[in-house]
Amino acid sequence: MSDDVKNSEDMGSLLDAAGDMESIREGEIVEGTVVQVNRSEAFVDIGYKQEIPIPKRELATPEPESAEDVVKVGDKIEVYIQSLGGENGGALSKVKADRMSGWKDLEAVKENGGTVQAKVASVVKGGLVAYVGEIRGFIPASQMELHFVKDLSIYVDQTIEAVPIEIDKAKQRLVLSRRPLLEKERDGKQQELFEKLQAGQICKGVVKRLVDYGAFIDVGGIDGLAHISDLSWERITNPSEVLKVGDEIDVYIKNVDPEKKRISLSVKNTQQDPWLDKAEKYSEGQEIEGKIVKLAKFGAFMEIEPGFDGLIPMGELSDRRIENAEEAVQLNETVKVKIMRIDKQRKRISLSINRVKRSAEK
Repeated sequence: MSDDVKNSEDMGSLLDAAGDMESIREGEIVEGTVVQVNRSEAFVDIGYKQEIPIPKRELATPEPESAEDVVKVGDKIEVYIQSLGGENGGALSKVKADRMSGWKDLEAVKENGGTVQAKVASVVKGGLVAYVGEIRGFIPASQMELHFVKDLSIYVDQTIEAVPIEIDKAKQRLVLSRRPLLEKERDGKQQELFEKLQAGQICKGVVKRLVDYGAFIDVGGIDGLAHISDLSWERITNPSEVLKVGDEIDVYIKNVDPEKKRISLSVKNTQQDPWLDKAEKYSEGQEIEGKIVKLAKFGAFMEIEPGFDGLIPMGELSDRRIENAEEAVQLNETVKVKIMRIDKQRKRISLSINRVKRSAEK
C-alpha cells in the first residue's frame, strides 16, 4: 500500500472520529460501554477521546458499597453527559440518565393505568420514601394500607407494588399509593364471599368494633353488623356487656345484600334461648308461687324466676270485676298461681290466681 493511500485512510478515520465526537454533547444521554470497574468507579467508553470514570454515587441510588455491585466490564449502559473536558475527560452520570428515562416510563405507566415496583428506603414524616429505579418517590401513610399503621418501619427495605398517583417531572415529585391495588383485591374477595354467604348460615367471626347500637364483626373479610338486640337474649344497654374487640365467636347470618354490600348478623341466634330452657321446667296446670314485679292496664306480671316472668291477665287476678290490677295485687306481693298456657313460639306464659282459688274450693 502506498504512503498516499495509507495517509488518506488515516485521515478518513480521524475525520470519522472527529465527527463522532462532535455528536457527543453535554446535557445529552448516550450509550457507553463499561471498559473497567473497581470498587470506587467504573470507566466508560462513549466514543470520546478517552474513557471517562463514573464514581459509584453516580451509578446507582442509594450509593452502593462498590461500583462492581452495579456494573461489569462489557455492560452497555446509558449515561447522561454532565460535562466534557478536564483531567478525567468529563463527568457522566448513570443515575441522571436512568432518572430521565424513568420519568418517561412513569408517565406511560400512569397513562396506561399500570403499576411499578418500589423499594422502600426510609420512614419520613407522614409516610415513606421509596425508589422506583433511580427516582425518589413518596408514599403517604394513608396510602400504604387500608387501615392505620402505627409503625411504618416494618416496610423499610421491602419492594412493593404501587400505583403512581401524582407525577411532576419539573418539580421532581412522585407520589405512590398501594390503596387502589388493595381496594381492588379486597373488592374481589368481598364479591366472591358475597356469592358464597347465604342467610341462615352460621360461621366464624371476629369482633372488630363496638358501637352504641351494636357490633361490627368480620366474617372472612367483610364486616357485618349485629344490632344490639341481636347480641344477647338478655336485655343489655351496651354491647361491651357481652363482647369485646378481638373476640372470636359464632355468628348467624340473618340477611345478605350484595348490592349494598351489607350483612346483618346475630350472635344470640347461635345460642339456645334461655327463655326456652327455663320454660322446659314448667307445665300447663302446674301451681307455682312468685312475686308481682309489674302492674299494667291489662294485668300484672309475676316473676316466676329471675329473668323469667308470666302474665296474670286482668280477668284472672280476681273473681270479682276490677278496673285496675292494684285492686287485686300489690308490687312485690307473693302470690300463688296456676299456669294456664305456655306459648313457646311467642315466648309468653299466662297465669291465673282465680284458678288456684277455684281448685282450693273444690
